[in-house]
Amino acid sequence: MTPKKKLGFGLMRLPLLDANDDGSVDLELLKKMVDSFLEQGFTYFDTAWMYCGGKSEEAAREALVRRHPRGSFTLTTKLPAYMLRREEDREWLFQEQLRRTGAGYFDYYWLHDVNSHSIQTFDRLNCWDFILEKKRQGLVRHVGFSFHDGPELLDKVLTEHPEMEYVQLQLNYLDWDSLGVQSHACYDVAVKHGKRVIVMEPVKGGTLAKVPARLEAMFKEREPEMSVPSWAIRFAATQENVMVVLSGMSNMEQLLDNTGYMKDFRPLNDEELALMKKAAEIINESIAVPCTGCSYCTVNCPMHIAIPKYYSLYNADLQELAEKGWTPQGSYYANLTLQFGKASDCIKCGQCEAMCPQHLPIRRYLEDVAKHFE
Repeated sequence: MTPKKKLGFGLMRLPLLDANDDGSVDLELLKKMVDSFLEQGFTYFDTAWMYCGGKSEEAAREALVRRHPRGSFTLTTKLPAYMLRREEDREWLFQEQLRRTGAGYFDYYWLHDVNSHSIQTFDRLNCWDFILEKKRQGLVRHVGFSFHDGPELLDKVLTEHPEMEYVQLQLNYLDWDSLGVQSHACYDVAVKHGKRVIVMEPVKGGTLAKVPARLEAMFKEREPEMSVPSWAIRFAATQENVMVVLSGMSNMEQLLDNTGYMKDFRPLNDEELALMKKAAEIINESIAVPCTGCSYCTVNCPMHIAIPKYYSLYNADLQELAEKGWTPQGSYYANLTLQFGKASDCIKCGQCEAMCPQHLPIRRYLEDVAKHFE
């Protein structure tokens, strides 16, 4: 079923019992969040093989599928290129996802993270026809792909595969005019091909939830009752061709905030959209590493380096007032290195950069982190 409301529950950043263990999902809290989400008329849930240390699909089964009628929600998951070596792997993975989620079928099924590298695997193993076959079998209702690359490649993919029904794009006001991510240009390509868009990273992994004080004051002056992240989600939802905006919600407070203003969604007006453009300019002045915290980079890291956590501490530390003196980020970093590899432990293998949807120079940034904290 097509969602009636534009907010989706992204199951990538879930409540955890242990902040340093991505797989320690707090199922009891998640159940309460799922119940509240559905009770308020929202229906769209998005998971994937690798989310939450590989535990997200199973969390969806326990908190959602086993506790609510199958027709009361829509569920999306994705076929990951990095797990595919032979054609036989496609079927094994798909069946394992059905087992993990217990869903019986998927309302939406995507090729995960189509980019200039992964597309070689998807093409070589004919994954486009594979997911179409699953649709013909009734195991998938709608097919599409999530995308992290430039508008030129997106145009090529949609031209060659018009059978794909939807595109999931990274779209937020910080990346809208970014020369790297090019959210606006990719969105325009999807519109040109007549494809509805599902938005991921509307708050950019929390970056747009904690903005510079000057910008927060501007938001509060305009809408005193609206939270800072609400501006980011409403910006994405304002785009006419967007069907759903996914938000990764890790506590009940975030969920109630998001559902509160998205229940009866009001698009931003021209004056507010102009404010978003100014907001991007202010944030770009202060951010050092544009990491979204997706943790794809940590999947195969041989040194077990907590890359997104270190980047978050680094960004936060650089935004501290110079006159403050001692800051807590260094202590957090030292504590994390007792459990994870240090930034300086990086052996430059490059597996992280091959996995990064943002195409960040991860190894170079780790050198900056090591120099700063070590």
